[in-house]
Amino acid sequence: MSDETVVRFDPHVHSAASHDGTEPVERILQHARDIGLDAIAITDHDTIERSLRAASLAPKYGLIGVPGVEISTRDGHLIGLGIETMPEPNRPFFSTVQAIRDRGGVAVVPHPFQRIRHGVSKGSLTDCDAVEVYNAWLFTGYRNRRARVFARRHCYPALAGSDAHSILTIGRAYTEIAFENAPNIDAQAILEAITDGAVSVHGRRAPFHRSIGHYVRGACRKTATITRTTPAKLLKLL
Repeated sequence: MSDETVVRFDPHVHSAASHDGTEPVERILQHARDIGLDAIAITDHDTIERSLRAASLAPKYGLIGVPGVEISTRDGHLIGLGIETMPEPNRPFFSTVQAIRDRGGVAVVPHPFQRIRHGVSKGSLTDCDAVEVYNAWLFTGYRNRRARVFARRHCYPALAGSDAHSILTIGRAYTEIAFENAPNIDAQAILEAITDGAVSVHGRRAPFHRSIGHYVRGACRKTATITRTTPAKLLKLL
C-alpha cells in the first residue's frame, strides 16, 4: 500500500521587494502556513534577495521554501524557480530560459498571452519547462483557458499560481503535487515533479474589484514604460 503525501505549492507570490508588492517575507510565510499551504516561492520582479531569505526561513514555519524570481525579458515575464542567482534582466526570452536551466532551475512562463501584464506572446513562447495555466487574477478567464490549451497542445507541464501581491490573495491558485513513498520532500523534489508533469492545478477567482484594480495598475505600468510617465501620475489621471 502506497504512502501518499500531497503538497500544495503556490509558485508565484510577491513580497514588498517587488515594486507592486506590500508584504514582508515573515507575514507571507505565516499566512501561507495558516491557510494550509505546504510550499511557497517568493518570485519578486527582478530581485531575488527576499526570495532567498524566505526559502531559508520557510522550515521555521513548517513550509518548503523554493527560491525564485520573476524576470523581465525582452519578450515578457519569465519565472525562474529553484535558482539562487538571478539571470540578467531584459535579455531575449530564449537566452533567459537557458540561463535559468544553467543555474539548475525551472523556467515557468507566468500569465502567458496577457500583454497588458507583460505576458509572453504565443510567437515568442518557443521553449520553457512549464506554463502557468491558472493565474488567480482572472478578468474573463479567457487567457487562462488559452494558456491551458497551449500547454496541453505542446506538452508543457501546467501550473497554477496566485500571483499574490498581498496576503489577501496568497493561495487563491496553487499547484498540487502528490508524492508516493517520499518521506523527505524538499525544493528539489518539487522542481523534479514539475518537470515530470506530476502536478495538478487548483484555483479560484480573485474578488472582482481587486482584479479590476490589478489590471488598471498593470495597464498604467505598461503605458508608463512606453510614455516614460510614472504609474502614480497616470493613476491620478484616471
